[in-house]
Amino acid sequence: MAGKKNINYDDLLLGLCDSVSGVLSDATSHKVKYAPMVQRISKTTLTPDIGTFVMFTGSFSGMVVINFPKETAMEIYSEYMTSMGISKKDQALNYTSEEVSNALGELMNQILGNFTKKVNDKLHTSITQSQPKMLALPRELQISISVNLDNPRYSKVTFTTEGSNVFFLELAMDNTEFDLVKDFEEHSVLTPDEILDEYSKA
Repeated sequence: MAGKKNINYDDLLLGLCDSVSGVLSDATSHKVKYAPMVQRISKTTLTPDIGTFVMFTGSFSGMVVINFPKETAMEIYSEYMTSMGISKKDQALNYTSEEVSNALGELMNQILGNFTKKVNDKLHTSITQSQPKMLALPRELQISISVNLDNPRYSKVTFTTEGSNVFFLELAMDNTEFDLVKDFEEHSVLTPDEILDEYSKA
């Protein structure tokens, strides 16, 4: 999104994908990447084995859905726990465990937090998010969820973990566009680590 005179739906989708990849790569200490091709879809759906979604509102509205097959959910959960110093023997063994849902919900919070910060920094506007909702779904069940949008667009992006497991991001959002009519400096809120780093250099 940096340096552009016009920011549209595709730019926001790319920013969201970067947030998903960046947050999960940092949290698990393993690379998470996304496919360069975007699939246009007609609705958002929660699918097995774990479906999670977050609504956001503000300058534009939408919903983010991430669907994790159980193998992917367990890989991300285990690597996240390991990176925080929790041994394998103390980790949950089944994707239906509340611990797994809680961990993925926390990561979803971090992803949307990262995305909303980028929106605020780049566009001088704001969006707010709801608490992530998460469901462990049986294989045969799919749930379509709708969001009230004036001019919606729907997209699906495939992500791959370092362990070659996949998961899927779906975005339902207003087909919005922002045009720069006046130059401004981007907001930049430093993290505590960045503040300490600058202080030590000084």
